[in-house]
Amino acid sequence: MVASGEGVTTIQAWYMNDTNEDQRLPHHCNPEEYVSLEKLSELGVLYWHLNADDYENDEEFNKIRESRGYTYSDLITCCPDKLPNYEAKIQSFFEEHIHSDEEIRFCLEGSGYFDVRDLNDRWIRIWVKKGDMIVLPAGIYHRFTLDSDNYIMALRLFVGEPVWTPHNRPQDDHPARLDYIKAFTKEAEPVEAQ
Repeated sequence: MVASGEGVTTIQAWYMNDTNEDQRLPHHCNPEEYVSLEKLSELGVLYWHLNADDYENDEEFNKIRESRGYTYSDLITCCPDKLPNYEAKIQSFFEEHIHSDEEIRFCLEGSGYFDVRDLNDRWIRIWVKKGDMIVLPAGIYHRFTLDSDNYIMALRLFVGEPVWTPHNRPQDDHPARLDYIKAFTKEAEPVEAQ
């Protein structure tokens, strides 16, 4: 995992409580349980803090794009007056799902929450803000919602042509999920009997 941008790390992550409060609230446990960048890395989540004001000319951003093969990008703005069918879209983004490919988002303005499941099936809430770039690995159960400010503008990046298809849970037999489990669980190999 990389945290950069003049040494600034702004991302915050924590285990979520299990209440039915508004999805846009922080949902901290009591007491609060924060999650480190190292823990996110163990789940395959990558993070960088970059220059959101001049990203087209940011050398680090361009190196990441090139080294990871991100050849396609577009902008999405999520807020009530910019996203058609806003409430329905926000609810659909919040459905637990996986993708066959990585999900890459670079927050240029505003903020929002990406929730990911840890290997014990607990939700971790990741609060992305301006300058945060996050990569969720293919096959990780996740969802997205805005926070109470109801605004984010993000650059979406893809390897090749964009694939928008979410596969809602359960997807435990999906090839991307099986690959994810194999890559990120530390289960011991069975020992052969002697």
